[in-house]
Order: sequence, then C-alpha cells, then structure tokens
Amino acid sequence: MPTSIKNIIVGKARDPMDPRIFHHVSLAAFLAWVGLGADGLSSSAYGPEEAFKALGGHAYLAVWLAMLTAFTVCIISLAYSKVIELFPAGGGGYLVATKLLGPKLGVVSGCALVVDYVLTISISIASGVDQLFSLLPPSMVGWKFRTEFIVGLILIVLNLRGIKESIRVLVPIFLLFIGTHALLIFTTLIMRLSQLDDIVITAAQDASATSSELGWFALALIMMRAYSLGGGTYTGIEAVSNSVQVLREPRVANAKRTMLYMAVSLAFTAGGIIVGYLLVGARPVPDRTMNAVFAQRVFGDWMLGSFAIGPVLVALTLVSAGALLFVAAQTGFLAGPRVLANMAVDSWVPRRFAQLSDRLVANNGIYLMGGAALATLWYTHGSVAKLVVMYSINVFLTFSLTLLGMVRHWTLHRGTPDWKRNLALHLLGLTLCTIILVVTVYEKFEEGGWLTVIVTATFVTLAFSMKRHYTRVRNAMRRIDETLLDIPVRPHAEANTQIPPDESVAVMLVNGFTGMGVHTVLSVQNLFPHQFKNYLFLSVGVIDSENFKGVAEIDALRQQTETDLVKYVAFARQLGFRAQYRYDIGTEAVEAVVKLCDEVHKEYPRSIFFLGQLVFESDRFYYRFLHNETAFAIQRRLQFAGLQAIVLPIRVLERKKKKELKKAS
Repeated sequence: MPTSIKNIIVGKARDPMDPRIFHHVSLAAFLAWVGLGADGLSSSAYGPEEAFKALGGHAYLAVWLAMLTAFTVCIISLAYSKVIELFPAGGGGYLVATKLLGPKLGVVSGCALVVDYVLTISISIASGVDQLFSLLPPSMVGWKFRTEFIVGLILIVLNLRGIKESIRVLVPIFLLFIGTHALLIFTTLIMRLSQLDDIVITAAQDASATSSELGWFALALIMMRAYSLGGGTYTGIEAVSNSVQVLREPRVANAKRTMLYMAVSLAFTAGGIIVGYLLVGARPVPDRTMNAVFAQRVFGDWMLGSFAIGPVLVALTLVSAGALLFVAAQTGFLAGPRVLANMAVDSWVPRRFAQLSDRLVANNGIYLMGGAALATLWYTHGSVAKLVVMYSINVFLTFSLTLLGMVRHWTLHRGTPDWKRNLALHLLGLTLCTIILVVTVYEKFEEGGWLTVIVTATFVTLAFSMKRHYTRVRNAMRRIDETLLDIPVRPHAEANTQIPPDESVAVMLVNGFTGMGVHTVLSVQNLFPHQFKNYLFLSVGVIDSENFKGVAEIDALRQQTETDLVKYVAFARQLGFRAQYRYDIGTEAVEAVVKLCDEVHKEYPRSIFFLGQLVFESDRFYYRFLHNETAFAIQRRLQFAGLQAIVLPIRVLERKKKKELKKAS
C-alpha cells in the first residue's frame, strides 16, 4: 500500500522511543471501561433475552433469575480482581492456567480465549445490527449481512489506527447507552414500584404451586437451564485481566477500578432488564429483539406537549445498544491479539503474532481476529441465537480453568492472609461457571455447540504441533550454539579498530549473539578466503508485544542489543579482523535494517551485506508461515536499492536425518 494512502487510512507511524509514548497509547480507567467493559455491558442486549426466553411459561422466576444473575456478575468480577492482583503484568486466563495448572491446560485456555474473542466480534456485530434493524421495516432484512460485513471492515481499520484512537471515537456511544438504559430501567421500576411487592409474592406463590405439581427438583432444573443459557450475560468480564498491559500506571489500581465499573454497571443493567421484561409483560416478537419490545412498552406512548417523544427514545435506546455492541467488538480486537502475542512468545502460535506495526498495535492479530469473525458471520448468517451458544461455551471453559487455577493456588498457599476467604470466593465462582458450562454444552451441543468444540480442539491440536516444531528447531539451534560459541580461537595481535572507508567490508546482519551469527561469520571466511579483513556488525532490536510494556523494557532491549554486538566485535577481533558495530531499535526489522544498510553503504562503498537464514531439508509449505523470511525480504530490498546482499543458508536437519547421521557415526 502506498505510504500516503496508508497514512490516510491507518495513520502515520509512531516513534516507540518517545518517552511519552506509553502515556499516549495507554488507557485510563474510564477509557478502559469503555473499551474493555463495553463487552460485558453490551451482553445485556442478548444475554438476559436468552435467559428470559428459556423460562418459557415460568416467567415469574425472572425475579430470582435477575438476583442470581447480578450475584454471579459480582462473584466473577471479584474473582478476576484477585487474578489481577496475582498477575499484575496481565495475561488473564492463558497466563493463569499456564502458571497454576501447567502449559498444557494453559494452551487450552489460550486457544479457547482466542476463539472466544473471535466470537465476541461476531456476536457483537450481529447483535448490534439486529438492534438497528429492529427499527426498520421487515423488507430491509436482506441488507443485514451486508451491513454486518461493512461494520466488520470498519472496525478492522479503526483498530489498525491504534487502541486509544479506536476507543475515543466510541465514547459518546457508550455514554448514550448508559443514559438511555438507566432511564429505561429506572422508569420501569418507578412506574411499576407499587406492583413490585405483588409480583414478588406472586412469584413465590407460583413457584410453590409449580413445585407441588412438578417437584422442587424440576423447578430447580428449569431455573438452572435459564440461568445457564443466559451465560452470554457474563461474557467480557475477563477482558480486563487479559489486557492489563494497555492500562495506564498504576495498572493494578486502574484495572481493579475498571472491574468495579464493569461489575456495577453490568449487574444493574442485566438484572434490571430481566425484571423489566417481567414488569411490562414483554414477550418475544418475530424480527424484533426483546429489548426493542421492552423499550416500546415503556417509552412508546410518551408525549412532550404535542410532540411524540416516545418513538425518539425507543430509537435512541436501540441505536445506542446497537452502537455499543460495535464498541464491544473492540474487546475482541484489543484482548484477542494480546492473547495471541502471549502464546507466540511461548511458541504455541507463529512468532509473527507478537510483532507490532508502526502504529504500535499487533496488526497480524487484528487481521486474524477480524477475518475469522467475518467468516463466522458468513457461516452463521449473523444468527445471534447460534453465535451466543458458540460464544458461551468457550467463555465458561476459560472461566472454569482460570478459577480452578486460583483454587489450586490458594490451596497450596494455606496460611497466607485471607486465604480462606479467597479460596471460598474462587471455589464458588468455579462451581457456578462449571454448572453453566456443562448445562450449555448439554443443551446446545447439536445447535452449534459442537462446532465450537471442534474448532477449539483443532486449534489446540495445531498449537501443540507448532510447539513441537519450534522445540525441534530450538534444540537444533542450541546444538549450533554449543558448538560454535565456545570454539577455540588462536590469539592474534590487537587489530586496528578503525575500518578504512576504501576497503572491502563484510557487513554482518545479526540478531543476538548466537551460533547462527558465528556460523555466518565463519561461512564468509570459507566462501571468500582472505578477501575481507573488515567486519561491521548490524542489528535491530525489535520492539514487540513482549517488551512493549514500559520505558525500562525498551532500555533493556537497547542494552541487550548493544551487548550482543560487542560480543561479535570481540570475536572478530580475536580472529585478527577490524570490527565495529551499528544498531537501531524499531518495531519492524526490515525497514530499520534497510535504513541502517543504506547509511553504512554511504560510509563504506565497498561493503557487501551477509545474512543467515534457516534452511530445512523438507521445505514444507507451512514453514514460511511459522518462520519469518526476514533475510529474503531484506535481500530483495537491498538488491533493488543496488546493494550487494548475500543470504547464507544455515541447515536445520530433520529428526529422521539426525537419527541416520547419529547411527552412521
């Protein structure tokens, strides 16, 4: 994409070395509530509806269902606040399961989270469009999928511009939702306040009558089924713990404050909507959401003088709900790529998902999440009923693993302050989440739940396969390190460190002090004996999701990059060559390296650039996705600029070949 067009759509590149950059891209508690809390709050647009529908002819149970819903929101939120305290660097369910239950369950949690965030985007877009189309005539239904697709593309571009930019645009929408729904719920409670006592008494009498006819166990099953199928209400609560890194310092305090905002707003809104359905007698209507019916029952006949303000309030309520659901899709774009980045650092997914764009966002993760969400919308035709089932399963799988890890932690740390209280909290949360997970899978397995199970299981299988491949490659590279980093070197007289500008210079592009870099130096001597007496080592410290956490991490990256280059210079001088180094820090290796090489070539016109690249005996098609081809990309750029660049192969033997060589030896 031409730079000018890219700058217009995505924005100009940011300077990661700017000491103020972390303040510019991080979120205060309020903006975090908008960007991360919107997922939980917006679930009130579909979670309470699914729960209320599941009650069937037992709508009187809505009073108890509302109280149980609000209670569950508070329990899960409190439990995740403790997760934030224990893991202040973020990572959420993936890191908790990895550290407390082991890497195998950790990757299951991570894969479930990634699929969950894809479905977060899908269901938020689909439900948001449903809210908007509730205001339009039925003849417009054919445009729903096109609208969903367009909204998805807009959100992808918006997130490529940056975290704070994407959220600021949506703040007015968030505030409009809060205002209209608070008015809707308070108005309903005030107008029906006199009926509330009668409704509670009637609910108790009806429950007693039903239990006499069917038994208390059957009544409990009806209640538990509705409670579980409304599990979509609790989705999004975990988003804050997954994205602590994007919060402004003090991160833990801001994260816990965000959790508080989210818990209070969601408990009030979800519980209020369920009770509101009962109070106004709302029932499902084809091609309309329950919230649309609810708002029409409350605001429909309002007049302001001679002006009918009711339809305006209904429209504002539904538009704000639809728009907030689009805001909620931000959670998938914010937290999903960060989970992928954490998994990439641990080699469960390709390393490229940890890379940052020049706008300092994980653009590869954004592309994947957005593309997968659009594919899910296409498969389900934007059906919220199907998506909410697929969505809830993975949400509560992650909840259950996280809370199981916390239960194990407090069990192993008996005797610490408040351990009994914390253990009871997480044990209660684990029980509630496990019940919802089991009931949802049982009830909805044939209605779309099977697909979530298959997709998540496939993702987990692929993750284990990628981990095994990376482990084999890492072991092969470790053997190279053990062989080459400690090779004996004959002492030479101290070489002159100054490189004459008119002599040939071998410019070595390296990444860390490894056997791979030493192998490249020795290969140059073998291929071009006695030709190069001057070596210049270049390196770029790449800022990615692993180290883009604060100024201290960036400084550590700079120091490590320079330390590794000093080792190369010392090695070359021990061999009797003149040697110097150059380095830079950036988010994209190719651009930074090409810029450094251009500067070096101007200083040393007779320089030739050498790069090392892993070469596999069986070059399978997916290796190009698992391993970046940075060396070849740099070579193309340098050769196009008229510079001489040579890629030297570094062989990685396949497992079968290594066994044959060992047997032959």
